[in-house]
Amino acid sequence: MPPYDPSAFPPFAVTVDLVVLTVRRHALCALAVRRGEPPFQGRWALPGGFVRPDEDLEDAAARELTEETGLQPQRLPDDTTAVPGAHLEQLATYGDPKRDPRMRVVSVAHLVLAPDLPAPRPGGDASGVRWAPVETLLSRDSEQPPLAFDHARILADGVERARSKIEYSSLATAFCPPEFTVGELRRVYEAVWGVALDPRNFHRKVTGTPGFLVPTGGTTTRQGGRPAQLFHAGGATLLNPPMLRPEA
Repeated sequence: MPPYDPSAFPPFAVTVDLVVLTVRRHALCALAVRRGEPPFQGRWALPGGFVRPDEDLEDAAARELTEETGLQPQRLPDDTTAVPGAHLEQLATYGDPKRDPRMRVVSVAHLVLAPDLPAPRPGGDASGVRWAPVETLLSRDSEQPPLAFDHARILADGVERARSKIEYSSLATAFCPPEFTVGELRRVYEAVWGVALDPRNFHRKVTGTPGFLVPTGGTTTRQGGRPAQLFHAGGATLLNPPMLRPEA
């Protein structure tokens, strides 16, 4: 058997792409950047970039996230990365040989969920950046061309991950500020799922699940009307039984 020869295999690059989701004006929005250089110059794309030789994947994702949103990830004692006030997880890997016309590129996509992120500013080789409703970015009827590369597929996968996980986990609270009302949490579910929910049934479900929401003892009138009770996310990570997504 001949000895192993690494040079017999073609080199390829690794990138990280970020599906950054937030809720703005009661709509699920994603961060999109306009490419300032070829390929796909002028097209909208997901934020991301090439992994540097001295970086692991989490470090690369954290760096790109800071550059694009200003969020500052931090290293935890178990050597994992966390983003204060946000949720970060690895989404999937995309390796179609033709996904990038420049070379063979494998992308490791990450999903980021955060509440009410500010207006972004372009960085790197981006000529523009914006928050856009995911329905607009994924629409096939829009006059604008589709997202660059295979980013429409990556975005759709990230949105579906978020929609599925809030059925059985406390992930929806990642879209909320530290203290929030049941009504504000319901509007997150409605924005992510794209459906209207019955307020009374929703209130009964989320307040009746042990450890899901914890009262802070305070109230707020920021939504207008009578004072509403404030909560923060509890320690429960699973909803049992799950809150099944209604048909759209």
